[in-house]
Amino acid sequence: MNKAYRLEVKNLSLIYKNLLPTKEDFGALTDVSVTFEAGRIYGLIGRNGAGKTSLLSVLASFRKASQGTIKLNDENLFDNGELMQHVQFVYQKEFNSESGELYPKARKYIKRETLYRPDFDQKYADELIQKFKLPTNKRPNKLSKGMQSILSVIIGLASRTPITIFDEAYLGMDAWARDLFYKEILKERERHPRTFILSSHLIAEMEYLFDEVIIIHKGHLTNVGTYDEIVSKGQTITGATATVDEFVKDKKTLNTETLGGVKKVTIFGNLTDQERRLATEMDLEIATISLQDLFIHLTKDENEKEADENE
Repeated sequence: MNKAYRLEVKNLSLIYKNLLPTKEDFGALTDVSVTFEAGRIYGLIGRNGAGKTSLLSVLASFRKASQGTIKLNDENLFDNGELMQHVQFVYQKEFNSESGELYPKARKYIKRETLYRPDFDQKYADELIQKFKLPTNKRPNKLSKGMQSILSVIIGLASRTPITIFDEAYLGMDAWARDLFYKEILKERERHPRTFILSSHLIAEMEYLFDEVIIIHKGHLTNVGTYDEIVSKGQTITGATATVDEFVKDKKTLNTETLGGVKKVTIFGNLTDQERRLATEMDLEIATISLQDLFIHLTKDENEKEADENE
């Protein structure tokens, strides 16, 4: 896998048609444009229902976009069998014996992936089986939820596809297994550079992995940039109430907390060196916030903001 792969999304929309005449169609994604560069780790974060899985399933050609284009190295991806084998979509799969599907034992289930993924590394898969202590003599539907997640993660890592997508596939794993998974992601990026797209609610636990951050809210991409670019914009300004109000009057305010005569305001935007010097002169304290806290503030609805301010 020496070739670099660039995934480009332009003006993508996804609309779910409602078959009931009394219900309107639902727009899961609206005018999404983003580029995934080769060899980067992307963190896709959003609330439940924000459109994360919808976007990822379209990127993996599980669904067809209602409009817009998805190109892998300047070629249309959807329905292109040769290109689609270079995109792996790993999600929290339900191995349900009631579905009628007869699963082979775990080792054969993993080995079956070599038929579909030209870069699949069976030796690496065997190493991961040992590291994660996966019982390979059981069928997937007989494994615990945690081991089912591990099975999916092993396939995703060992596939070594140029575009590897993990959509909450690791939620069933315990803390030890998740930590091992994160370490393998970083090792893989060094050994076999490829693009990882990670969707998760475990922001505080995973943010150190992200080179790039994509925040999705109600089907729109609201913030896209490098991890440092995004996080550096989230800051708190703390000090005397009147002084803080004066300093932030022209800033984008995300959150406000007041205790007695002290006020702490979370803003979003870069401060100039001159503004930082002014804050020091005004006896104000400036502090950065975590990506998780920033995400929570950025995706608040107006009624949630009002509720916070009234507490």
